[in-house]
Amino acid sequence: MHVDAKIPFTDDLAKISTKSGLRLSEEQKDLLDAVTAFNIKARYPDYKGRFYKKATKRFTENYLEQIKDFRKWLIKKVKE
Repeated sequence: MHVDAKIPFTDDLAKISTKSGLRLSEEQKDLLDAVTAFNIKARYPDYKGRFYKKATKRFTENYLEQIKDFRKWLIKKVKE
């Protein structure tokens, strides 16, 4: 499999977005930083317990709504 050297090998969603040429608002960067942190925290047992306690229904619904809005924005940008 050939891997393009321009594609960063990272889980950092904000970094990937920036490298792709997307212009993100500070709010969007913050959201992507948070989602990246969720992914990392869910992988490691010492973070996992604390994260699960933090991820209440309200917390989760809030981020899901933000992620859905970001997805809509991203799809719109791709179609431009």
